[in-house]
Amino acid sequence: MKLLLPFRTLQYVSRSCPSGLNIRGRRWYTSKVSKPLRILFCGSDEFSCASLRALQKEQQENPQLIASIDVMCRPGKKSGRSMAKIREVPIKAVAQELGLPIHERDTFTGWELPKPQNESINIIIAVSFGLFVPPRILKSAEYGGLNVHPSLLPDLRGPAPLQHTIINRLRRTGVTLQTLDEKAFDHGIILVQTPQPGLAIPNGDICTYYDLLRWIKPQAAEMLVEGLRDRVFVPPLVDVGKHDVNPKPAPKITKEDTRIRAHQWGQPVDIFAHHRALGRLWALVRSDDGSVKRVILEDIEMLPVSEIPDDAYIWQPVPQKSDPSGQIHKSTWEKRGSKKKDAIYLRYGGVVALRVNQVTIEGEKKKAATVLSHL
Repeated sequence: MKLLLPFRTLQYVSRSCPSGLNIRGRRWYTSKVSKPLRILFCGSDEFSCASLRALQKEQQENPQLIASIDVMCRPGKKSGRSMAKIREVPIKAVAQELGLPIHERDTFTGWELPKPQNESINIIIAVSFGLFVPPRILKSAEYGGLNVHPSLLPDLRGPAPLQHTIINRLRRTGVTLQTLDEKAFDHGIILVQTPQPGLAIPNGDICTYYDLLRWIKPQAAEMLVEGLRDRVFVPPLVDVGKHDVNPKPAPKITKEDTRIRAHQWGQPVDIFAHHRALGRLWALVRSDDGSVKRVILEDIEMLPVSEIPDDAYIWQPVPQKSDPSGQIHKSTWEKRGSKKKDAIYLRYGGVVALRVNQVTIEGEKKKAATVLSHL
């Protein structure tokens, strides 16, 4: 534990609390005090919505801690084929429901912090926001800024920690409450963190992104509120992070991340992990007439090889030597079954296989996966 400023006595109070949400599993109360918080909450998605709801509930129950909450979000974006619809970020609807002031901005340039009830915002809280909060804004707030991140930082720094938790097939994870750094995302002082080695992910072998999100977002919201109650943002700030680790990154997910690579076809567990994290996967497949089709695998399951039916279609995509990138595959069949409108299976000599129930071939509608037998 690294002490950043002169130490002030901490008082330990025995009190039951959810496992994993406090330093070494204990609640620490301090003699620290703060002014009532006037929060600028910066958020976007479902993960940040849970934290905003928790803060608003705390404001109602404990106005001495939280005096006001303003919400900042990014403007809605045009969507749809004609770009006629506006897709709003989920946090906006939640802020409207809770009756909170909303500020829609795509940049902090030329913008000053609002003054609710003619009082200055004194803390910034950014949760899954997506915009970097500049030093000018942080220095304008007396208590700087806080961020809740769903990983055991410094592991899985980046905008997609939940997806990369699943892609890396991690069995444990946690939550970190950190300060907002003035130079980089996810490099703040770690103020509170789930104790190592983290919490076991429920049903880790089959957990999807949405399963993980539903499980972790209330824990993150609770850690944020507990951190505010304990005034962890008031100096002296104590860094409780474990920094002698080899952290894995969690970069932004791109379309290329959902492509099945040549080396993955022999790794069904890896393909299934990507499907659980990212949803639909795709590959380029060369048909019998020589054309290359983009094939989307809509629904993938993993099962023991022993459960493959005797009359199943068993698909075996093979990388084409004529393709230098190794990303175009010939649709070959180890076995063609008798069920014309059914799933197909992929097996590569291991104990597990993949079942693909539906596919979408480029330019066509979603169909039973056996349609690939006609390529």
